[in-house]
Amino acid sequence: MVSLTLAYSSVRFDPELEHMSTAAPLQQSRDADRAMGATVVANRALNAHMTRVTLTSPDLDRFAYRGPDQLVRIFLPPEPGAPLELPRGEQWWPEVKALPEHRRPVVRNYTVRGIDYASRELDIDFVLHGDAGPASRWALRARPGDRLGLLSDGARYLPPGDTDWQLLVGDETALPAVAAATEALDPGVRAIVVLEVADRSAEIPIDVPAGADLTWLHRGDRPFGAPAVDFVRGTALPGGVPYVWAAGESSLATGVRRHLVNERGFAKDRIYFCGYWRAQ
Repeated sequence: MVSLTLAYSSVRFDPELEHMSTAAPLQQSRDADRAMGATVVANRALNAHMTRVTLTSPDLDRFAYRGPDQLVRIFLPPEPGAPLELPRGEQWWPEVKALPEHRRPVVRNYTVRGIDYASRELDIDFVLHGDAGPASRWALRARPGDRLGLLSDGARYLPPGDTDWQLLVGDETALPAVAAATEALDPGVRAIVVLEVADRSAEIPIDVPAGADLTWLHRGDRPFGAPAVDFVRGTALPGGVPYVWAAGESSLATGVRRHLVNERGFAKDRIYFCGYWRAQ
């Protein structure tokens, strides 16, 4: 079964936006060059803040899955109940931009947690924030039979072979990717996993293998990213060669990287970081 995670849907897609990383290059596949249609199978709440929408597509066998933070673009109807027009070619963005606004699909970025090719199903875990954005609004109301589009778009989680230990840091928007990366760790791999969420009600079950330590941080009224950055700053980290993956609100991702590079002397090429969204 697959879980896709998306960043906060209030963040608009920008094809010029680059991931903030000097780590390994983005993995991509020619299989991911064209959008495919998908249909909702089920929608169930994981907690008060997140819902899981199960999707199916007859074309799922050409969806390229490369790792636990696999990127996927979703295409939603421009308005509830409106027809969905998907780009057909490899140069999909010019096609989307060329459509009149009332026909242009809403495009958002999410992260694939896993995929079940045998059942042709994907699970997408949506962070819910009411009607503030089109993706959250869509996920709240998604019902079996509803249509959307999917486009595989590469992965970034790729610990080099000489890695001695890992540090994985994220917030609600990175939760599915961090959970998938944690669950995929081989037993005995040393990993420090840090997840910052609003409160205890935002936690989800994660199978943590032997060798990994998971810490949940409850943000409360503190600024987004502050608890995670402070935790990393105050934690004694192992020796050896690290691999760091940090994503979520922009100040979390940049704050973790800045601390590790400037105050601990980590090499930039051992860190992947990405601001999924920016607090106003």
